[in-house]
Amino acid sequence: MCAYYKRSKVEINGFTAKYYDILMDIITFGIYSSLMQKAVRLMGIKSEDRIIDLGAGTGRNACLMMKYLSTKGELIGLDISNEMIVQFKSKCAGLANVKIINQRIDKALPYEDEFDKAFISFVLHGFPQEIRIRIIRNASKVLKKHGEFFIMDYNEFSVEEMPLYLRIPFKLIECPYAFDFIERDSQKMLAEEGFDRFEKYLFFGGYIRLLKGVKYHDNAAE
Repeated sequence: MCAYYKRSKVEINGFTAKYYDILMDIITFGIYSSLMQKAVRLMGIKSEDRIIDLGAGTGRNACLMMKYLSTKGELIGLDISNEMIVQFKSKCAGLANVKIINQRIDKALPYEDEFDKAFISFVLHGFPQEIRIRIIRNASKVLKKHGEFFIMDYNEFSVEEMPLYLRIPFKLIECPYAFDFIERDSQKMLAEEGFDRFEKYLFFGGYIRLLKGVKYHDNAAE
């Protein structure tokens, strides 16, 4: 798989893709699993929801969301990493109402007004700003009116004000786009693309946030 954005670190393959879940546990000092469980619980998933997971990765988060869905619900994951897709299929094997599709989330998606919830986790920060806006617009397009968009990612903060034990790994691990992302007002970005009724939940000392926005317009009205 080629990297479409050379300075990004969210387009993952090879060793990093194979051991992604383990690496995330290490980077977050072992709290990643519990953090994501809390985030998914806060999504308020209903049993018949249709959910789209943008940049679904290994399927770890999809499996957490699937626990709340009945056979009348559905989850569709999108990812471009073959290694990630293999892991997703393995983790979700036996679940008839979940599937993974090899699909770029920064390009037009083959859905419109179909999903109750859209979810994206630690992906948006890894793109240039104009691509982030495109992804947000894609989320808006695929959601039903009053559909909910959940962004699990970095909160706004100053790197230089971080404790040293967090600042050093952040500078070593993260791509240049992430440094731009933490200076952006994500809620304002969503508001400008047709979302309102925001809710925020903070984790990891406030450095990580689950941001919820509700789509308030019909795409056809744009």
